[in-house]
Amino acid sequence: MAKLKELLAQKIAEHRPRTQKLLKEHGDVKIGEVTIAQAIGGARGVRCLVTDISYLDPFEGIRFRGKTIPETLAALPKPEGCEYPFVEAHWWFLLTGEVPTYDEVMEVVKDWQARRTIPQYVIDLLRAMPRDTHPMTMFSAAILAMQRESVFAKRYAQGMKKDEYWEPMFEDCTNLLAKLPSIAAYIYRMKYKGDEHIPPDPNLDWAGNFAHQMGFAKPYDDVARMYFILHSDHESGNVSAHTVHLVASALSDAYYALSAGINGLAGPLHGLANQEVLRWIQNFQAKFGGQEPTEETVREALWETLRSGQVIPGYGHAVLRKTDPRFTAQMEFADKHMPDDPLFKLVKLIYKVAPQVLMEHGKAKNPWPNVDAHSGVIQWHYGLREWDFYTVLFGVGRAVGVLANITWDRALGYPIERPKSVTTQMLEDVASGKIKPEDLGSE
Repeated sequence: MAKLKELLAQKIAEHRPRTQKLLKEHGDVKIGEVTIAQAIGGARGVRCLVTDISYLDPFEGIRFRGKTIPETLAALPKPEGCEYPFVEAHWWFLLTGEVPTYDEVMEVVKDWQARRTIPQYVIDLLRAMPRDTHPMTMFSAAILAMQRESVFAKRYAQGMKKDEYWEPMFEDCTNLLAKLPSIAAYIYRMKYKGDEHIPPDPNLDWAGNFAHQMGFAKPYDDVARMYFILHSDHESGNVSAHTVHLVASALSDAYYALSAGINGLAGPLHGLANQEVLRWIQNFQAKFGGQEPTEETVREALWETLRSGQVIPGYGHAVLRKTDPRFTAQMEFADKHMPDDPLFKLVKLIYKVAPQVLMEHGKAKNPWPNVDAHSGVIQWHYGLREWDFYTVLFGVGRAVGVLANITWDRALGYPIERPKSVTTQMLEDVASGKIKPEDLGSE
């Protein structure tokens, strides 16, 4: 085995310069409709996915069914006495493109309440796992375990018409969504709160009951509504959304698809960013030794960070070219509910200074904050201080958008996703002119 690993290391060292040369010297060369740089670089910017659920505009931010975040939050019905909409209303809106009435939302609320009981075997599974297991592993495993209840899998085995596929998919997605907050809260209380659990409140909505079962008082219910809506969907190209779409395209049911998407969300380059930003902000705060930071001291500390070769976490975005509206929405909440929180005050100072510093630095395409620059600070303020659980929160919210998407994928009969691959040698042959792009062939 040692010899195999040694040989592999040699092959890797020999191959890396080939890839680097292709990117540096021939990245713009086309191989069909895409460039070599796009083929090697994760298909960045390749327009080959379709979704009507959301669209990420570089200057307006995410649009849900054509509405901006402020428009969405203003349009959807809210629970009495609350500032943020029902997540159930957002689900209706993402599925239909229509803003539901209060009575229509209450139908969904009652439906989800009736479906939210966690199966005992899921609890048994979670309790059998080592307590130091990462909460995202537990969350993904719980989702996958419930696959035995898939309505789609049963109906498909019995035989049904293709244009009926969306109905059992919708049932699976609804059953899953109804249970996710309670599963997440169970994991949280089991791992971090002495295994003391809080039963669901039969009168509360989806996000309100999540806050209740987590053990957090108002206004954390509105924090949950805001957080889940803001994180619900982000086009189809991000890892979690694309993974759910890809797996579902094989006619895998919602349980298989969502579990896979959650696994993608757990990656450090995707869902872990919020906890990493919070850790950085706290370390950044510690640099001031308990003294109140000023614009000047923050500017100096940011330059020190950049000169050391590090980045400013939470700043920059692959698509956005302005402040992320999800950051702005959380800023407005914090300004109203936690204006004197020391970490929030530092977030505001960094926001005031960092864009100019990054523009002067000259290496950032987008010097503006994204959603992760803020979300961890709000969770910390309200007592959710277990960083590794933050991605589970992200997963609960993201499920709303991706499950709406795969319901529509089934309804429209989208085929299995199957892009065509090429070899490094083929790319080198095209780059050198030895062969033409059209000679690569296609399926």
